[in-house]
Amino acid sequence: MKALFRAALVATLCLINAAQAEIVVRDDAGREVRLPAPARRIVSLAPHLSENLFAIGAGGQLVGAVDYSDYPPAAKNLPRIGGYDRVDLEAIAALKPDLVLAWKSGNHPGQVDKLRALGLTVYVSEPSRMENVADLLERLGRLTGAETAAHAAARDFRERLDNLRAANADKPKVRVFYQIGKTPLMTVGGPQIISSAIALCGGVNVFADLDRLAPTVSIEAVLAADPEAIIASGMGDARPDWLNDWNRWPRLTAVQRDNLFHINPDILHRHTPRLLDGAAKLCAALDTARSHRPAR
Repeated sequence: MKALFRAALVATLCLINAAQAEIVVRDDAGREVRLPAPARRIVSLAPHLSENLFAIGAGGQLVGAVDYSDYPPAAKNLPRIGGYDRVDLEAIAALKPDLVLAWKSGNHPGQVDKLRALGLTVYVSEPSRMENVADLLERLGRLTGAETAAHAAARDFRERLDNLRAANADKPKVRVFYQIGKTPLMTVGGPQIISSAIALCGGVNVFADLDRLAPTVSIEAVLAADPEAIIASGMGDARPDWLNDWNRWPRLTAVQRDNLFHINPDILHRHTPRLLDGAAKLCAALDTARSHRPAR
């Protein structure tokens, strides 16, 4: 009888330990992602996800990443599995990942579904507000076993975000047009995280009422909105030539007051701790726009 009791007790304890070891995290698609243990072989389908793993000290668990996963420098050495908009399913499967990190608005949903059909565990990310970046860091920490470093990175992000928010509270509003590219002419809608950054800096996104992440707009719509500042992304640190095209419309307030600005998209478009570096530059640009207002 005692032997049976001991066996039952051991079995119960094993079940409890197994339940405690299981990792369950809800992703931004509303799905529960379950892992029996922290992921050790990870494939990233977006540059910001690769960068965030390095930010929490889990970069060494990456076995594959998409093109443009270039920060930190160590990310450049990762095996490539295609671009974020078209990944190589066979290459991913060959890497035998125990976790795939996907980008909801960047990766093709059909390809993400195919990865699940292959039996792969997929976590989908889509931060829409500045504070969501800290949440993402903590979730990745849970999935990778890097919880201590992830909590520290998230805490630092929240502190920096709070400081930026406090420094820009109650500043006069600046109407902003954020331009992603020239052809087609694209901007950011209300749900896009850059719209959140604009609001943080005391700006008003003139197309915040659009519910798409990256809507196409017309030149006539921009002229009608008459932004006080135009901020362009372009490619890297180089100021895009097409930003100067707005000088063709001298009646635009942004042109009249010389408020045409450029910010490197790598520090404002990626949902990583560097987003706060981009936000700081955006806030500085809006301060410049305020300083260009005519004296009353």
